[in-house]
Amino acid sequence: MDERHMAEIIRRLERELTRGETPIVTLLAERHRNPFEILISTLLSLRTKDEVTAAATKRLFSLAETPAAMLRLDPEEIRRTIYPVGFYRRKAETIREVCRDLIDRFDSRVPATLEELLTLKGVGRKTANLVVSLGYGGAGICVDTHVHRISNRLGYVRTRTPEETEFALRKRLPRRYWIRFNTLLVAFGQNTCRPLSPLCSTCPIARYCDRVGVTRSR
Repeated sequence: MDERHMAEIIRRLERELTRGETPIVTLLAERHRNPFEILISTLLSLRTKDEVTAAATKRLFSLAETPAAMLRLDPEEIRRTIYPVGFYRRKAETIREVCRDLIDRFDSRVPATLEELLTLKGVGRKTANLVVSLGYGGAGICVDTHVHRISNRLGYVRTRTPEETEFALRKRLPRRYWIRFNTLLVAFGQNTCRPLSPLCSTCPIARYCDRVGVTRSR
């Protein structure tokens, strides 16, 4: 697959996105780029549906919009507010620890670099890249399960883990697509290129796909 093919894939996925739902963290970035809100929302989103994450983020930020304000909330209030996100008890404690760390080490400001973000409790490469790219418009490639799966299914990369996929994409994917790549592939992975039995018969990029690992489709 050459760069022209990737440009056409991106164009088609942009068009496809208008027919579906934009991921919640992307919507937050489009409405008002707030790195702290993007960080907290991404922490809440692990193993949680977008609509649940969106509602929990809205409730939480109606109570507290800064790390200091968040720490003034009673821990039980945070748990009640973010419920029913997955692992809400653990996430409530992670949010408090992240806020405390932001105050103590970063003057209450969410760091803008991948290296500093990765020092925060509970922040892995996926979250850090999302904050860098959507929060600050920086050069990040957020690789979640959808990006990892589809990049390999296309035959664009051949990797075993999301982290390997991130580094492979950094080498091959043109930089101008980095920020947008996660948004496009997450929406596409939720609606069309599903983990099991993808909708290959109606896929807008089927002609460019090697269908690696696909044994059953619709």
